[in-house]
Amino acid sequence: MSRIKKFFADFKAFISRGNVLDLAVGVIIGGAFSAIVTALTNKILMPLINWALAGAGGLESAYTILGEPAYLDEAKQVIDWSHTIYIDWGAFITAILDFLLIALVLFIILKVVMNARNFAKKTAEGQPTKEEKKTLKEQGVNMHDREAVKKATLELREKTKEVPPPPKPTQEELLTGILEELKKQNETKSAK
Repeated sequence: MSRIKKFFADFKAFISRGNVLDLAVGVIIGGAFSAIVTALTNKILMPLINWALAGAGGLESAYTILGEPAYLDEAKQVIDWSHTIYIDWGAFITAILDFLLIALVLFIILKVVMNARNFAKKTAEGQPTKEEKKTLKEQGVNMHDREAVKKATLELREKTKEVPPPPKPTQEELLTGILEELKKQNETKSAK
């Protein structure tokens, strides 16, 4: 029974991690986003490319038949694609365009998010905490003057900055101290 509880406790800790939830949201949004980009490629860009390549028949006619084609109707020259071996260059080019569009849009989204995070981080660095705001108000700092608040906050943080404890002695220093203490004890014993 305790193994089952431990298993579910571990599972809960794993699921509640931020990066797992972020990954799940990313996969869901990525799937929806892929549908949008595919629609953009197939419904907007491909017709434009096909229009530009109208003389060549567009990307739908961008294929290479390997060997002899199989015909559904010999007289009308209707090709049976399910029994013909061919390379579909149009589908390949469409897949490349899909990939490039997805990569471009994701790059733009990540750039915007990272810039927003950096902006929020920079603005939050000089912002006082609740306790600091209370202290600044008691000191009479005008809380509407951003520069004065930033300056007073930095000064307050310098005043309340904890002094780091002195560094711990090294093994050599400890052994030297012990040796000196033993020498003193031997001198007092021999003096008696």
